[in-house]
Amino acid sequence: MTMFSTIFLSALALVSPIAHGALVRVNDFGSNPTSLQMNIYVPSKLATSPPIILALHPCGGTGEQYAQMTKYNSLADQKGFITIFPSTKKDTNCWEVNKERTLTHDGGGDSQGLANMITYTIQKYSADATKVFVTGSSSGCMMTNVMMATYPNLFAAATCYSGVAAGCLAGSPGASPGSADPKCANGQVVKTGTEWAAVVKAMYPTYNGTYPRLATFHGAADTLVRPGNLAEQLKEWSAVMGVTFSKNVTNTPQSGYTQLVYGDGTKLVGYSASGVGHTVPVHEDVDLKWFGLS
Repeated sequence: MTMFSTIFLSALALVSPIAHGALVRVNDFGSNPTSLQMNIYVPSKLATSPPIILALHPCGGTGEQYAQMTKYNSLADQKGFITIFPSTKKDTNCWEVNKERTLTHDGGGDSQGLANMITYTIQKYSADATKVFVTGSSSGCMMTNVMMATYPNLFAAATCYSGVAAGCLAGSPGASPGSADPKCANGQVVKTGTEWAAVVKAMYPTYNGTYPRLATFHGAADTLVRPGNLAEQLKEWSAVMGVTFSKNVTNTPQSGYTQLVYGDGTKLVGYSASGVGHTVPVHEDVDLKWFGLS
């Protein structure tokens, strides 16, 4: 068992097949080239033109587990938004962040299946296409970065916890700790902002629009996905978004966390968590504020 999976496999949970107010499996949401599972939570009191949050589990986990381990669904009950908790069953349940097909817009990988879940949900529930968000932990954070690069048109904003820059694992033989090239997780894939921006642009070369806003967290004591990966994410997205580092804000959003602000702080922020390992706990209240849903 990997270090990723030991953190998350203790929270197994059963879900009830009820259409509203419980997590439900959706089997036909469009093209699904890598056989992902779609699990959706539609609150009983659904907002008019509801927002959508796509929440991506870590290695060794499932969408059902991530739904139980986070507060997004209880917050959905309060706010009326829809949550999607997909699952991948390959490579120790790690998202496919290493293969060209996923690192390419409409390339036939995990990213395309996830994008089709979003499109299905927008159409079925008349959701607000301008209020679609993505978040995830560990491998889910890695995939969050990939979704921002491959389908930037779908998402308004993103948050993630303890991941790596989009493209960091490109060409690796696998995406799980047991199969991946360790250089990325060890913080040894280092590029300039310009080089990282080129990696992002290559994933969707014809796209000329804006990219989702990002707030990304990392533990300063993370020995599994080394803290240098926070710097690489921030270099990547600051170059793509055209914002530069402006200041640090200590003890934000809590004691021991330092917020790294880029530009005016509306497009890109990082959070370095002192003494925190893998993974940084999910801060749902910060996420919802960043998404404009609080």
